Amino acid sequence: MSTSVSPTTRISPRAWFVMAALAITGQIAWAVENSWFNTFVYDTITPDPRPVAWMVAGSAITATLTTLLMGTLSDRARTRWGRRRPFILFGYILWGLSTILFPTVAYVKATSLAVILVVLADSVMTFFGSTANDAAFNAWTADIAPSNQRGRVEGVLNMAVFIAQIVALVAAGILIDNVGYFIFFYALGAIVLVTGLVAGSLLQEPAQSPYPRVRPPFWDEFKELFSLDVLRQNRQLFILLLFIMITSIGMQVSFPYMIVYLENYVGVSKTEFSIIGGAVMVGSLILAIPFGMLADRWNKRAMMAIALVVSSLGGALLSLFKGLAPLALAGFLWQGFAVAISVPAVAMLKDLLPAQNRGKFLGIRMIFWIAIPMIVGPAIGSALIQAYGIPTVTNGEAGFIPVPIIFQVGSAIALLGLIPLLFLRKPDARDPQA
Repeated sequence: MSTSVSPTTRISPRAWFVMAALAITGQIAWAVENSWFNTFVYDTITPDPRPVAWMVAGSAITATLTTLLMGTLSDRARTRWGRRRPFILFGYILWGLSTILFPTVAYVKATSLAVILVVLADSVMTFFGSTANDAAFNAWTADIAPSNQRGRVEGVLNMAVFIAQIVALVAAGILIDNVGYFIFFYALGAIVLVTGLVAGSLLQEPAQSPYPRVRPPFWDEFKELFSLDVLRQNRQLFILLLFIMITSIGMQVSFPYMIVYLENYVGVSKTEFSIIGGAVMVGSLILAIPFGMLADRWNKRAMMAIALVVSSLGGALLSLFKGLAPLALAGFLWQGFAVAISVPAVAMLKDLLPAQNRGKFLGIRMIFWIAIPMIVGPAIGSALIQAYGIPTVTNGEAGFIPVPIIFQVGSAIALLGLIPLLFLRKPDARDPQA
């Protein structure tokens, strides 16, 4: 244990500023990476869908392992700079620098080499981002938040996600259309770097308590995450994680290729996509509010089932529409109700987390929520595009234009999540792990 925060301690205005700056900047960087790195590869390197699948998978594996390893390392760190601060400060600076360097891989003329470099570049960027944001920053927000202000902290972090999605889905498309990928990525990287330098320098940590005299070796502590006893003792938690994994795989079949599909198959420009994306995000936020209010009052399992069916229907409809208004409606059903799935799912997840090991189990969650879905889903999407896509040539490179089947198959896979949902019971309030 490194910090101890009194339940009556107030978070300073300086800490709120640092938290908001790092949260918003970090979430914008992640949102852009999830949305526009894939289109950059398709537009500037090759229209072959396989490199996108490789890049997404490499990023997911890197993010998961980095969060598990660096999160555990930051728990154990004792430096004159502080416990989390060095990881945040230097992590954000290197995150911004790697984002600036990312588009330079397009200058490599040999496509096979460019593909290898773009996968490596994205993984390096993800390593720094996950170290700084997923592991150290999120742990720092928990370190400084007393029990009576955690709700406000979560509100700031969730608002940062919403702002980031608006920027990534609305502003980014318009900017890329007007200034191009290179200037856009240079500017984004510079913002991350400067924000990390300023906010990281201002960041303060609670006083560190003495380092425990008896603590298991680093790798022993890390390996405890994967014990079979852990699975047996937390059966309901892993059933919920299985539901999350299946529905996330269904989403990832089409999501990495969504903008490429809309731009090259439907004929939607990046600016027009920004309009659609903005409408979808506003609708999703409005929908998330009542779902959040219902999560503690109604049957969470029923809420997840209804939202999953509607989201899958939206994904299927998205494959059928071509007008902006119908696409916005289908996109709202698809993405808005995907958000609605996550609201009760996260609420139930927190109910099921063992009180004494919440941090470690949040690391396990990344395996089911990020790593496996982002490896399996894009690989299925890539195989479908190669089998059924429209042949095309971009910059002299042969590839395929994504076609509607990726949304249809993705929606069908997501619906399989109803199976583990049948075996999920409401957590017992008397259960010590609830």
